[in-house]
Amino acid sequence: MTKLLYLQASSRKRDSRSSQIATAYLDVLTAANPDLEIDILDLWDTELPAFDGDKAAAKMNVIKGAEQDGVGQTAWDEIVAIADRFVSADRYLIASPMWNSGIPYRLKHFIDLVHQPGILWSLDREAGYQGLLTGKHATLVLTSGVYAPGVAEPAFGVDHHAAYLRMWLNQAGVQQVDEVRFQPTMLTGDPAGDLTKALEAAEKLAATHGYV
Repeated sequence: MTKLLYLQASSRKRDSRSSQIATAYLDVLTAANPDLEIDILDLWDTELPAFDGDKAAAKMNVIKGAEQDGVGQTAWDEIVAIADRFVSADRYLIASPMWNSGIPYRLKHFIDLVHQPGILWSLDREAGYQGLLTGKHATLVLTSGVYAPGVAEPAFGVDHHAAYLRMWLNQAGVQQVDEVRFQPTMLTGDPAGDLTKALEAAEKLAATHGYV
């Protein structure tokens, strides 16, 4: 059975435009794939442990091929338990608003926890990062209040949002990445009409994905 992990990065719940657009995408995708397993991870309702010194030390032990001590093993086991939920998915749907030209800190926190050596990547001294997630697909739903691609940048923001998420996914081995944008949400002359267009774009994208 195909599994889709849906990461909700907005703190605005039902008022979130990114979540509304992602739901429109999911409705069409699940209609075509009633057996699709949906795992929803609301990052604002999920307790995420700090990536503290013990976890950083455990990560370095993995990179160096060193044995973990008791504290390090406990820290690493906690990371693995969280990362397994991400790795076990076949597809990803990430709904993220832009915060200060980047991503919400809760999403960054999650990425910092799961993006680990031997889990999402390995490192070759000559070739660089080698992604370990193969054959997977991601869809990004991206919103921003005032930023829009190609519009008076950087006065209205710089894209460390989509660019960062794509870089992270690619580095982990996820090469198939689609996106739906509603940008900007505040400076548009027809916010309701533009939201409708974004919802329709999400539905059309889901339809092109067909059976998964």
